[in-house]
Amino acid sequence: MNTLIWYCWLGGIITGTMIGANMVLEEHCKAGPRNIVITGSTRGLGKALAREFLLSGDRVVVASRSPESVYKTVEELKENLKEGMSIARSRGRTNLSHATVVGIACDVCKPEDVRKLANFAVDELGSVDIWINNAGTNKGFRPLLQFTDEDIVQIVSTNLVGSILCTREAMRVMGSQEKGGHIFNLDGAGSGGSSTPLTAVYGSTKCGLRQLQSSLLNECKRSKVGVHTASPGMVLTDLLLSGSTLRNKQMFNIICELPETVARTLVPRMRVVKGSGKAINYLTPPRILLALVTAWLRRGRWFDDQGRALYAAEADRLRNWAQSRTRFSFTDAMEMYAENTWLSVFSLSVVCAFIILSTSSGTFPGT
Repeated sequence: MNTLIWYCWLGGIITGTMIGANMVLEEHCKAGPRNIVITGSTRGLGKALAREFLLSGDRVVVASRSPESVYKTVEELKENLKEGMSIARSRGRTNLSHATVVGIACDVCKPEDVRKLANFAVDELGSVDIWINNAGTNKGFRPLLQFTDEDIVQIVSTNLVGSILCTREAMRVMGSQEKGGHIFNLDGAGSGGSSTPLTAVYGSTKCGLRQLQSSLLNECKRSKVGVHTASPGMVLTDLLLSGSTLRNKQMFNIICELPETVARTLVPRMRVVKGSGKAINYLTPPRILLALVTAWLRRGRWFDDQGRALYAAEADRLRNWAQSRTRFSFTDAMEMYAENTWLSVFSLSVVCAFIILSTSSGTFPGT
């Protein structure tokens, strides 16, 4: 009987996860085009998120301080989209037919710029379904005494004040929409209140965002606007690498990932999010465990012993990106479903109970 229970339990996990993965896959595929706003989206993770949303068939507004960077990014993403559409058509898919990208210069520290961004998004897209506050800066790794007044003001203004201004404006727009919408603020080092030596100012702003999240969850209990957090973990971007030491880079080999990899995981979860107060994380416990267990294999993955970068430039990495990212795979769906542990446990419990009861009914007389 113990062996039977064990096999039933294992079968329940597999069956429940596969059924749930099909549900997630169907939900993702049925999800129509989303209207997306992403701040700080002309490079790094923000740009990767914009690209991934586009290749999911969504309409995207990119925003950054520099008008030149916005124009360049929009043109580049349009080329990525053309390539993706060509591949999709060759496979008989039309899910990218509504995808489009536009952009506007916006300094998130300035309330008038944030209002212009919101109005621009509504004028171009008609509504906003998802707003991602990605703009951020850290000004490198060093003790607080070595940060200038300008450094501190810019970090706090961009990371904290900018996110608050954007969140307020997004809430205003989404609150007037019948279907509401969802806002994501990005977590970072210090979000949970832990110390962040050498990035004290940056960590303080991220801790402040977590407090903002808690407050808004209480303010918006009956609202149709969902406020969430997204935690990308450690991503190989200029923000992370600025001022990093050789020792930092050796650690990055173990736990860091490329922006495209992280975006590939976060975007499907953002597209189908429901309710409010969700936390979408890239570095889940299984991923952390895998990174630690395979740490010895990850030496020299991104940087050599002298700290020189070994990974390809963005343009080289993206040559085959559209082809491999025009579809949402079954394995992606399984991973998303497996994150809902209680759902998996419920599914396997039902399967286990059914098999055990069926077996027992034939074992004991009179039942």
